[in-house]
Amino acid sequence: MRTFFSAGLIGFFLICPALLMAQFTAEELEQRTALEQYLLHAKITHHERIGEGVTKPRLLYLELDEKRMKGCWKNPTGSDLGFRENWKYEIAAYRMDKYLNVHMVPPTVERRFRGKSGSLQLWISDLTSELRLQREERTFPDEHRDHLEKMLCLARAFDSLIANIDRTQQNQNYTSDWRLILIDHSRAFRYKSFYVEQLLYGKNGMRKGNLFDRLPKIFVQKVRSLNEPLIRKIVGPYLNGEEIKALLERKTLLLEEIDELIMERGEDSVLY
Repeated sequence: MRTFFSAGLIGFFLICPALLMAQFTAEELEQRTALEQYLLHAKITHHERIGEGVTKPRLLYLELDEKRMKGCWKNPTGSDLGFRENWKYEIAAYRMDKYLNVHMVPPTVERRFRGKSGSLQLWISDLTSELRLQREERTFPDEHRDHLEKMLCLARAFDSLIANIDRTQQNQNYTSDWRLILIDHSRAFRYKSFYVEQLLYGKNGMRKGNLFDRLPKIFVQKVRSLNEPLIRKIVGPYLNGEEIKALLERKTLLLEEIDELIMERGEDSVLY
């Protein structure tokens, strides 16, 4: 049986053909609760500064019951480089990812470090960023291209819903078997009018040419189910009323575009 706790987390990213459309396999998803508990309770043996990232993250080395892992800890609040940052959005993004069946955000919890609260996210080894792929002039294998296009559409829809303005070539990562993993959400959940009147992506999005025209049925069903009480239940104390209200307004915009696509192309051409 594969486990998240295998050396180097290699087992986390093994994949079988029957589960090709999932970012995390069913077996891996079953271990998510155990991983959350590990992140919450593991002993911090040592730590170091992570070289990249304006939020000054720390890499924590963890140990519990002879199992060793790493986690990325952040606690930005306020503004940085003109952008509002908050570590709470990392946890809210993970919880929304779980509910919506996106399954691209690694397990993330709240954890105190050096007397301060912050987000602690499972550190995934053996990832390659979009930036590195471009620098090395590497292209996606043909046999994975359809899957990747679908996952990129899903990522854009997810980022549009949570108003994640900081999706860059550095935090859009791929596993060795070409699965998409999303990190860095401390600039998500915008609530100013600019971010509730227009989505980031899509036909009418701020970032033109980045569509989400092929999406999983379960994702769309989950988006349709969102309401204020449910969102509060999902995200707990990590979003305030303004942020939840803005998310619901973006939900309406997102569903309007999806429904328009279905009317134009037919449901089978849009949803899978």
